[in-house]
Amino acid sequence: MPSTEVHAEVPVFDSAFVQDLHARYAEIRDATPVQRMVTPSGLPVWVITRYADARAALADPRLSKESARIREVITANLPPGADHRMFGNELSAHMLNMDPPDHTRLRKLVVKAFTSRRVEALRPRVEEITDRLLDEMAGQSEVDLLDSFAFPLPIQVISELVGVDESRRDDFRAWTNTLLDASDRGAAEDAAMAMGQYLTELIELKRREPGDDLLTALVDATDNEDRLSDGELIAMVFLLLVAGHETTVNLIGNGVLHLLRHPDQWAALREDPDLVAGAVEEMLRFDGPVMHGTFRFTAEAVPVGDVEIPAGQIVWVGLAAANRDPEQFPDSERFDITRDAHGHLAFGHGIHFCLGAQLARLEGQTALRKLVERFPDLSPAGPLDGAEWRFSTLIHGLRALPVHPGGR
Repeated sequence: MPSTEVHAEVPVFDSAFVQDLHARYAEIRDATPVQRMVTPSGLPVWVITRYADARAALADPRLSKESARIREVITANLPPGADHRMFGNELSAHMLNMDPPDHTRLRKLVVKAFTSRRVEALRPRVEEITDRLLDEMAGQSEVDLLDSFAFPLPIQVISELVGVDESRRDDFRAWTNTLLDASDRGAAEDAAMAMGQYLTELIELKRREPGDDLLTALVDATDNEDRLSDGELIAMVFLLLVAGHETTVNLIGNGVLHLLRHPDQWAALREDPDLVAGAVEEMLRFDGPVMHGTFRFTAEAVPVGDVEIPAGQIVWVGLAAANRDPEQFPDSERFDITRDAHGHLAFGHGIHFCLGAQLARLEGQTALRKLVERFPDLSPAGPLDGAEWRFSTLIHGLRALPVHPGGR
C-alpha cells in the first residue's frame, strides 16, 4: 500500500529555494517521488519530482484544475489568518483552470481562432521585430538583455497578434510581473483588477471596430452557435497575453544565461546556427520558463510511486525537477544543445499542453539565431553565478541579464 510518509524535512518554497531551485529539487527527487512543502503563506503543497510520475500526473483526471474548487481547497488548507487572496474569478476562469467538458468546449473554440497558419504567418514580423531590437543594441557597451531584447520581442508579437494597443504594453509587463510575483498578493489583486478592466474595454472596442487580430477572431469564433461569453473572452485574452510573453521572455533569458555559462555551447551554436532548433529544446528542458504546472488538487487520494497524496490537497507537477530526471535524460545536469531533448515537459502534456508552443518555438529560434549571428562575441557584463531569480511559484525567470553585445 502507498504511504503518506515523505522526505522528513518539510521545506518552505520561498525566495531562497528559488535561488537554488535545481540543486534543491535534485536532492528531493533523489529522496522521494513526492515532497510535501509549504509556501511562505503556510499553504501545504505536494510536489511531484520525477519525470514518469510528472508526465502521468499531467494527464491524470484525478488531479483536477477546476478553479472554483481549487479556491475551496486552498482555503481549507491554509492556516488561520493566512492571506488567501488569488486572482479575481474573472481572470482565472480560463481553459487552463478547467476540466472537461468545460475545457474541451473552450479549447475547441480557441483553436478555431489560434491556428497554426495564423502563427506561421507571424514569422516575417517576428524576424522584423528581432532585427530592429538587435539594431538598437548595436554599438552599446552594455545592455540588460531582458529589457532590450527578451521582453520587447514577445510582448510586441503577442500584443499585435491579440490586438493590444502599443501604448499599453509597458502596463502589461508591470501587471504580469506583479501577478506572478509570489511575495505580494495584495498588489497582485490590484494588478488583476486593472488588467481585467482594460480587457473589458478592449473587447468592447473590438466588437465596435473589428480588426485582423486574434481577439476579433475569438469574438467571432463559433461552434454550432456556441461562442465565448464576455467573461470567457476576458479570461482567455488574459491567459494568452500572460502566457504568450512570459514564457518566451524567460526562454530567451534563461537560455542565453546558460549559453554564456557554457562557452563551448555558445561556440558550437556560433559555428553552426542550424543547431538552433535543438538548442531551444535543450534550453526548455534544462531551465525552462515554467517551473511547476499550474495548480491542481486531488479529487481523490492519488498514489505516486510509494507515496499517497490524500484527497483535497494542492499538487504542483514539478516540471523543472522532472526535466532534469536522469532516468529520462542521461547526464541530465549537463547543458548540451546537441542532445535529443524532445519529450521534455516544459510545455506540459495531455489535454492542457501549451496552445502557444508553436509560437514560443518560433520566437525562441528566431531570437537565438539572429542574436548569435549578429553578436557572436556576446559576453556577460557581470558574474553569472550571481544571477538573481524572480520569486514566483510558477515562472522561473531572471531579474536581469547584463551583457556586452560586442559585434557591430
